[in-house]
Amino acid sequence: MTALRIEAGFLDDPALALVLDAIPEARIVGGAVRDALAGRAVADVDLASPLAPDAVMGRLRAAGLKAVPTGIAHGTITAVADHRGFEITTLRRDVQTDGRHAVVAFTDDWLADAARRDFTINAMSMTRDGVVFDHFGGVADLRAGVVRFVGDAGTRIAEDYLRILRFFRFQARYGAGVPDQAATAAIAAGVAGIARLSVERVWGEMRRILAAPDPCAAVALMERLGVLAAVLPEGTAVGRLAALVGRGAPEDPVLRLAALLAGDAASVAARLRLSGPERVRLMAVRDGSALAAGASDDDMRRALADMPAEVLIGRVWLADGDAGLIARIAGMAVPVFPLRGRDLAAAGVPAGAVMGGLLRDVRGWWMAGGCVADAPSCRAEAVLRLAMAEDGLRLPCADARRRL
Repeated sequence: MTALRIEAGFLDDPALALVLDAIPEARIVGGAVRDALAGRAVADVDLASPLAPDAVMGRLRAAGLKAVPTGIAHGTITAVADHRGFEITTLRRDVQTDGRHAVVAFTDDWLADAARRDFTINAMSMTRDGVVFDHFGGVADLRAGVVRFVGDAGTRIAEDYLRILRFFRFQARYGAGVPDQAATAAIAAGVAGIARLSVERVWGEMRRILAAPDPCAAVALMERLGVLAAVLPEGTAVGRLAALVGRGAPEDPVLRLAALLAGDAASVAARLRLSGPERVRLMAVRDGSALAAGASDDDMRRALADMPAEVLIGRVWLADGDAGLIARIAGMAVPVFPLRGRDLAAAGVPAGAVMGGLLRDVRGWWMAGGCVADAPSCRAEAVLRLAMAEDGLRLPCADARRRL
């Protein structure tokens, strides 16, 4: 085992200090240790403790801290200090696994707990004074850019097939050079296990992969090992994703999925159960055409009146990434049709098909004119259209015209 001491700014966090004062045996584990060693910003701080969950809760409450049993069956308590949550999980060892879930037993053995984790870079722990305990060479792997399974790669994958996708998530962010051969061989052999995962978990990992600063090498490796076809059997275009990233497009997983997909966006969104907003944006970006570089201001306003700017910009990124066009879209105010149903109702126009048709017709006139007509102009157009319809509709149009 390797042990070294590092300086980590987050260790000075007063809220974390309150928790560690209550549970002095606890150590920081997982991503916080990895990112501190890598010199990256630390987001969430998770802890592990050799104490049983009930003992952890008792210690926290005795210290005046709130203790929430958020996952007590698996040994996880959330400590709340200064309105912030810190997960504390009792050390565990696996008793039985089924390819996705594990039956665990609590232990006080730090090595046993580290041995059940996925990758060496995630299996380290750190005390409050910055001493890092590294049982499996995670420090060296992190420095070398190697994402390596703890112990036998095939065994780790068979315990939880989600680890296949997690490998590519960490490879995209921490990997450098040639990927670990034992890992890639075990992944290729275990691809069929991906079918046992819930689609929500699959999309959750794919979202994180695609959100990496540059996921292209990891996605290309997924394609080579057969993982990408298992996740997106509808078809993919890895080269189109690479082109999008190369153009400097934002680190947007939905936009990148739109570039990567070669199949039907609607069926992929439904199968992977994307959220409503994700599904709508994926289909709008993927299936619509981009504005031309020479589009007039009128054309741009018409497009913005019907479609969110982020969708129009996404289409440009997919097409060619024209920076000038993107800047024009981003800098243009979104036009808002200034006539509302309440304006017509106040003038005595009856609700229903008549009002709906009038609003639709006036909005069409407003759009044709480049979306620049103001509220008085739109009301005047409504008056004109009411006058034209008066005889056929048998409405009190004259009165409505006066009110408008």
